[in-house]
Amino acid sequence: MSGTTNDLIKKSNAISYNFSNSEYDVLVSSGEQISCSLIAGSLNAIGHKSRTWMGWQVPIFTEGAYSSSRITNISNKKIMNYLREGGIPVVSGFQGINRENRITTLGRGGSDASAIMCAKFFKAQKCIIYTDVEGVYTTDPNTLKKAKKIKVISYEEMLEMASLGAKVMQPTSIQDARLNRIDIEVKSSFVKKDGTKITKRKNILSNKIIRGISFTKNDAKITLLGVKDKPGIAASIFKPLSNNSINVDMVVQNISADGKKTDLTFTIKSDDLIKTQRLIKKNSKINFRDLIVDKNVSKVSIIGVGMIATPGVTYRMFQALAKKNINILVISTSEIKISVLINKKNIKKAITILHKEFKLEK
Repeated sequence: MSGTTNDLIKKSNAISYNFSNSEYDVLVSSGEQISCSLIAGSLNAIGHKSRTWMGWQVPIFTEGAYSSSRITNISNKKIMNYLREGGIPVVSGFQGINRENRITTLGRGGSDASAIMCAKFFKAQKCIIYTDVEGVYTTDPNTLKKAKKIKVISYEEMLEMASLGAKVMQPTSIQDARLNRIDIEVKSSFVKKDGTKITKRKNILSNKIIRGISFTKNDAKITLLGVKDKPGIAASIFKPLSNNSINVDMVVQNISADGKKTDLTFTIKSDDLIKTQRLIKKNSKINFRDLIVDKNVSKVSIIGVGMIATPGVTYRMFQALAKKNINILVISTSEIKISVLINKKNIKKAITILHKEFKLEK
């Protein structure tokens, strides 16, 4: 069914770029309805008893905005009765219903979240995500052939990798699994091989300091030059962006030498660039000398719980990049990850050297 959702989105855009949010969810959820019908039909054709269950038929209850709702409850009575009768229920992912009985969707990749929440409310022994890859890799195997499959990874590491660019699973689904302590196995739909288990940190025995490298290709860097240096100015800049659901990622503010003017740099998704520029320019609460935009940037991140107790990881990362003449534009860190913003043309070179530096190919 690859490409179906994108085709449906094109159809909505052909009608209006302000297509109704509620009708948008009805539209894009129809791909899952088609998939479920084909799977249940196939099972019936080979002698099994099977039927489809749309989100509203289960029902799967959600709350939040259209296109980014979260599952709050799943009624399991009807499906449990069907299972006892020997039936195979095929439940549509990615969708549910809200308090107004309108169809809602969970965001791109939301079928993972549906599976994990089904595991919770049906008290399943485990949750298996079948996908088009054999599991979670140390980095994107399409970019680096030496990428290795990770046998076991923690929720925290997987959450960082997913939020920093790894496309195997949706970040919110990992968060749901972590909160509900549901183990996940990620396996291939096409190859009968062991995949990757995502579980709690204490279940993992590993001598690897760094477990994986993630990267993005859709970032944009914005720099405001000559911003007045006073309390609350950053909040004034970012409030309109927040109100318009624009996610700000890496933020750097230069130290003001004279205490009057400073420069502020931050990154956003390139899809939000035009909207962000428009919001900044019409923001009457801020003054700045110039606005500089750079779309040729990418974020590369190393992730691993091992760095908590291991000194020198930051130095090794920066030194490895310096040896390949890769300039670092912005730095962001957390307890288990270090992210750097670099020129987009250096992505593959950066991944290759970092993969080798932290011995992820072994």
